[in-house]
Amino acid sequence: MRRLLGVLVATLAVAPSLAAERPNVVVILTDDQGWGDLSLNGNTNLRTPNIDSLAKDGAIFDRFFVQPVCSPTRAEFLTGRYHPRGGVRDVSTGGERLNLDEKTIADAFKAAGYSTGCFGKWHNGSQYPYHPIGRGFDEYYGFTSGHWGHYFSPPLDHNGQPVTGNGFIADDLTDRAIGFIDKNRDRPFFCYLAYNTPHSPMQVPDRYWQRFERAELKHRHATEKEDLGHTRAALAMCENLDDNIGRVLKTLADGKLAESTIVVFFTDNGPNGWRWNGGMRGRKGSTDEGGVRSPLLIRWPAGIKPGTEVKPIAGAIDLLPTLSELAGVKRIGDKPLDGISFAPLLLGKADAIGDRMIFNHWNGRVSVRTQKYRLDDAGRLYDLTTDPGQERDVARDNPDEAKRLKDAIATWRKDVLAGMTKKDDRPFPVGYAELPITTLPARDGVPHGNVRRSARAPNCSYFTGWASTDDRMTWDVEVATHGRYEAVVYHTCPAAAVGAKIELSLNGTTWTGKTSAAHDPPLVGAADDRVPRAGESYVKEFKPLSLGVAEVKKGRATLTLRASDIPGKGVMDVRSVVLTLQK
Repeated sequence: MRRLLGVLVATLAVAPSLAAERPNVVVILTDDQGWGDLSLNGNTNLRTPNIDSLAKDGAIFDRFFVQPVCSPTRAEFLTGRYHPRGGVRDVSTGGERLNLDEKTIADAFKAAGYSTGCFGKWHNGSQYPYHPIGRGFDEYYGFTSGHWGHYFSPPLDHNGQPVTGNGFIADDLTDRAIGFIDKNRDRPFFCYLAYNTPHSPMQVPDRYWQRFERAELKHRHATEKEDLGHTRAALAMCENLDDNIGRVLKTLADGKLAESTIVVFFTDNGPNGWRWNGGMRGRKGSTDEGGVRSPLLIRWPAGIKPGTEVKPIAGAIDLLPTLSELAGVKRIGDKPLDGISFAPLLLGKADAIGDRMIFNHWNGRVSVRTQKYRLDDAGRLYDLTTDPGQERDVARDNPDEAKRLKDAIATWRKDVLAGMTKKDDRPFPVGYAELPITTLPARDGVPHGNVRRSARAPNCSYFTGWASTDDRMTWDVEVATHGRYEAVVYHTCPAAAVGAKIELSLNGTTWTGKTSAAHDPPLVGAADDRVPRAGESYVKEFKPLSLGVAEVKKGRATLTLRASDIPGKGVMDVRSVVLTLQK
């Protein structure tokens, strides 16, 4: 009888009747928005009343830390573990992928009966099962790359299918998240709204730009490095984000969901330009305070007292254990977490957590933060309570503390970074029935010969310069299912190159095709840039060229795209190769 009762209780734990009593969760993450890009933190250059309201109506964390760049922070939020443990070592060309043996916060909430949705920039792997649909999310809408080349009605991904966005991307992502909330109002939901702004390219609708185009900026960076045009565009994008977040909060209020919904707001790294950031040293890419300090605001009217201030240092690694405990959700997986739960502090059941350290890492550089000090990657010690700009090295005045933190970094490197010295040998997966369409973009391939990427930053690039039969593009792939696959090349082709014959080969299988018509659309993006872009590619419309269906063996091999005959001038530009497992 006891065993039967135990089974019944376990079943009820995720039944809709009880699950509906659990709080909903909305996690909002912005891209390249610094700690100082909020009016809440004293910046009078802009107005962010909706974001600011989360602090007034909920909790604000005094010192919250993420990582210096995008994909590591996202991985730490998803897993509660430092990003190198999950294989995240870069922001493109496959190094951004989160290992498949890592369990995510979405896995845990889904197992607990929640509807799970992700809307926006993913940046932890593109091909299934790295894709969000393979990481615990029921619905996905956005792009899986690290950045995108155009923000107005761009090509996007909806549950693995290619679609076209609707209008300005931040507005569109908000619309989709609101639709998800409305659709799931009668059951608990976990909504991850991962905006890709104010990441460059600096594009924003006219009404936001017009407010900042000639605005006097009272809060400025302390040096002459600041690009005022870039700052104005970033602040305009931040105000657009605030309006969109206001729409989400209004949806919750109108649907009588605000009381029972935990809303979380944070950013993924420091600002993407030299602009006002509270006098802290460093920006995006830096392991100094300004590169890794983020706002963290959490509102939950049913559980968190308005105006709560959390003083102990916290990080992105703490979000999974904190949100899981607040929602009564059991985490999935047996790997030890690096993060801790702040639920007791948020609920007023504790006011301290004890001494701890938070480590920041990027590109081999490591710094460590305690409640009072930061030891930077050069071994200099700073007292952040009196020196937020990291101007005075106090290591000589505090030799014991400096040694303690240096030893801690050495131990962390040995524990966490040991595997990062090895070459990333993970192939790109192909051929899963759960998501049979596999896109292999140029950013994940390797150009050979004359072929090159369209821009220095790989994420939104395409292959160009294909002119010789000796040229080729390759992808390291592993086919999961022996079966028949349609191969499609997304390309553009000028009239002078029509007639080229191409071959795509994989593990003994060859698909062939020929360009029979010109498709040479113009590049898009420059007209919408508010300031010149730094490294992102412009984009254009790529047309599918089907090479037919052929049988492919299971296993790891090199996918190679080359030309067998070039009667004209060159071959084509290539955005991606798509392999689709046939039913």
